[in-house]
Amino acid sequence: MRVVTFGELMLRLAPPGYERFAQTGSFNAAYGGGEANVAVSLAGFGAEASFVTKLPAHEIGQAAVNSLRRYGVDTRYIARGGSRVGIYYLEKGASQRPSKVIYDRAHSAIAEAGPADFDWDAILDGADWFHFTGITPALSEAAASLCADACKTAKAKGLTVSCDLNYRKNLWTREKAGQVMGALMPQVDVCIANEEDAADVFGIHAVGSDVIQGAIRREGYQAVARTLAERFGLSQVAITLRESLSANDNNWAAMLYDGTTCYFSKTYPVHIVDRVGGGDSFGAGLIYGALTGLDAQSRLEFAVAASCLKHSIEGDFNLVTAEEVRRLARGDASGRVQR
Repeated sequence: MRVVTFGELMLRLAPPGYERFAQTGSFNAAYGGGEANVAVSLAGFGAEASFVTKLPAHEIGQAAVNSLRRYGVDTRYIARGGSRVGIYYLEKGASQRPSKVIYDRAHSAIAEAGPADFDWDAILDGADWFHFTGITPALSEAAASLCADACKTAKAKGLTVSCDLNYRKNLWTREKAGQVMGALMPQVDVCIANEEDAADVFGIHAVGSDVIQGAIRREGYQAVARTLAERFGLSQVAITLRESLSANDNNWAAMLYDGTTCYFSKTYPVHIVDRVGGGDSFGAGLIYGALTGLDAQSRLEFAVAASCLKHSIEGDFNLVTAEEVRRLARGDASGRVQR
């Protein structure tokens, strides 16, 4: 099984521990990005995962490429050129103080990439699945066009196409997001969203739920999933359900709609080490479960268990094996030492 993901790989700079931006004297450097996180997760599960982007040919660009290679991701289709790697700054929240992210990604290499950088017919040859997020088309008109080209080629080749809506208000307006994503969605088979994405991008609200107060009403999300599926002809819709008790503690679950039935996972109480990449690890688990032939409920449980474990790992990448995920999905949530 081979999965191709397309998006931006960014340099992540974060104060150590729970220090604030204004007080820190140093930043820990790492790399991450929605689609790259999915590729790393899948490689860790044993799948063949290719990540496609554009990065500068200088040393920082190479360090970004190396961050993927060390975890087994295929980087041969990464185009080289442009002047900069996008950066994001992360301040970890604690207790009732939320985490904060500041982006510095304007004019990054991938935002200014063009059709000549990617031969989608060659890149997608022999692949089974193509994945992107709503972050990538938000980067620029050129990036949105590249997403459209990739999706069309993927569908022509018979690949399954998945998209995590991942609305980012700092990148574009709700109106622009709805317009661009609405044009892309007819090429998508599997849509992944969180509690707010469907409302922000397409104006589809989960009635009776309040993410600020941590209220999750199942019936509302079932209606959201059905509406998305009917509007865009989707075969599956997955929605992650996060109840935020504080910045450190969440209840984590998800639902999956397969066109006829809504499935709900078990709920995990999560004490958070690092929440960035939680949704990406869920998407990777869902893709892996589908490609390995799991039924809908088992696929969902694998994806939720994978994303639950991601919350315990520093950095964007979910560095767990498929067997570790299966162990948790089977019910071993004790956290006891493995000897």
